[in-house]
Amino acid sequence: MAGRDRLNAAHWRIAYEAARIMVEQDLSDFDRARRKAAARIGILDRRSWPTNEAIQEALLTQRRLFPGAAQAAALQRLRGDALQAMRRFSAFSPRLIGPLLHGSVQVAAGVQLRLYAERPEDVVFALIEARIPWHERERSLRYGNGERRTHPALRFVAGETPIELVVLPRQALRNPPLDPVTERPERGLDSVELERLLTEDGE
Repeated sequence: MAGRDRLNAAHWRIAYEAARIMVEQDLSDFDRARRKAAARIGILDRRSWPTNEAIQEALLTQRRLFPGAAQAAALQRLRGDALQAMRRFSAFSPRLIGPLLHGSVQVAAGVQLRLYAERPEDVVFALIEARIPWHERERSLRYGNGERRTHPALRFVAGETPIELVVLPRQALRNPPLDPVTERPERGLDSVELERLLTEDGE
């Protein structure tokens, strides 16, 4: 087998093993899953290690090949929870992002939304008004011009579903951060698009 073919075969072998680890262990960390997969298979040459996008493709392929009823139900439930949260925070132009957007069920990751506000405090006031207890952290996001910016991330639990609200300035709607997997601008889904997707899934 030629060198390039060997690297390509190893690339996809690690990608599918990493995807399996992410499903089995309910991981959302691509790099951790990639390292575990490479160690498990015994491939140390990083040139053959897959990108995040390749691992995500392997994840989605596995889910299409083995569409378990429990997984389909979990996906529908999580997307339903996302839609409810988006309706509650509709004043902030919410967008669904993350694994759930692509059909990857990672219960521990829960629902990830981006909200757009003039001031982050406006979202905090909305949480207070709704009597929702939250924890605050930060998310560092990369933009198309190579710049990294830190944004507040407000986390709470709705029922059994963790929900994270990453608050961006309004102008970021036109210039969204990059998807960490594909490294392309991540526009996400608005509530109308998510509702349409839920209807299609239900059919």
